[in-house]
Amino acid sequence: MIEQPLTLMAVHAHPDDEATGTGGVLARYAAEGIRTVLVTCTDGGCGDGPAGVKPGDPGHDPAAVALMRRQELKASCDVLEVSDLELLDYADSGMIGWPSNDAPGSFWRTPVEEGAARLAELMRHYRPDVVVTYDENGFYGHPDHIQAHRITMAALEMTALTPKVYWTTMPRSMMQRFGETMREFRGDMPELDPAEAAAMAEIGLPDDEITTWVDTTAFSGQKFDALAAHASQGENIFFLKMGKERFGELMGMETVVRVKDATGAAVPENDLFAGLR
Repeated sequence: MIEQPLTLMAVHAHPDDEATGTGGVLARYAAEGIRTVLVTCTDGGCGDGPAGVKPGDPGHDPAAVALMRRQELKASCDVLEVSDLELLDYADSGMIGWPSNDAPGSFWRTPVEEGAARLAELMRHYRPDVVVTYDENGFYGHPDHIQAHRITMAALEMTALTPKVYWTTMPRSMMQRFGETMREFRGDMPELDPAEAAAMAEIGLPDDEITTWVDTTAFSGQKFDALAAHASQGENIFFLKMGKERFGELMGMETVVRVKDATGAAVPENDLFAGLR
């Protein structure tokens, strides 16, 4: 029998989400010899096109954007040294309320059971020890992030596997630092109205509810380069504007909440694989 390697599986919605949310842990655990599997659920076709053309504007071609973003995703995976990339290739649903939410073939319209069955097949193949995805609100309410959460949790129910399961999040203290940094680098940023401010204040979790704090400072340069590989979306990736050094200071810690565990490892923890090695 060939010994099964320790395996991390990250389930993300779009090309570039892997770098934003888990670039540090993917790079860190790859460097530690752990197999890293990235599952990207959509084609990213609702992203910006060449020259920043927006979805719905003249000249925006979702198929061409999807092809471009697939190439960028592969470049990002090379930077992060991801072992295995799996593409479910559903159509990007776009932001909440967009007509693309209900387009035929969109991820949001896909029955959860269908997507979960495909993901369960990958889980049985790779037998991950750790699975990372979004919480039930997709962290900030994006339809495809919510759907990625749904199919991941349903897929786990379809298998006999018992990996440690984590949902990405951010401590409220870090969210406050992000807001301060954004205002520093974007002096023209308008003040949020009270409703928007209240919604922003609910993103993330209080610091004492975070179960797992993973120090990825040594890999922040790779994370920055992985984000930069998604050049077509650069206008939307605020973090690239601050440069590598400041980026590393702000993005050197990745945080998640542990929601399933059979190891009994104590929390708070600083290693996704605590109790497994």
